[in-house]
Amino acid sequence: MALGSGVGGKSMKQVATDVADGYMSMNPLILKKFDKEMIKDLYEHLNKAMNGARNIPVPTNDVAAMRTKNMKLQRLHNALIIVRNNAREKRIAL
Repeated sequence: MALGSGVGGKSMKQVATDVADGYMSMNPLILKKFDKEMIKDLYEHLNKAMNGARNIPVPTNDVAAMRTKNMKLQRLHNALIIVRNNAREKRIAL
């Protein structure tokens, strides 16, 4: 893949947003095609998306909104673990 491209021609920022929203799941097969810079870029954007999701204000009495926020955080956390482990296997410093 060319430098700066994501999955299916999407930017890494859009890939991170898709992962957070549940439209895409992160797995080692997807990361197999990524080079060093793409993995670093994806990791950075996943972290930014995680911080953005953490900062979403949710009223404590809104169960549906709380569930949505927690699902986003869970999907991003799992994607970060997968990317981190993949980077460690490829000996890429994040």
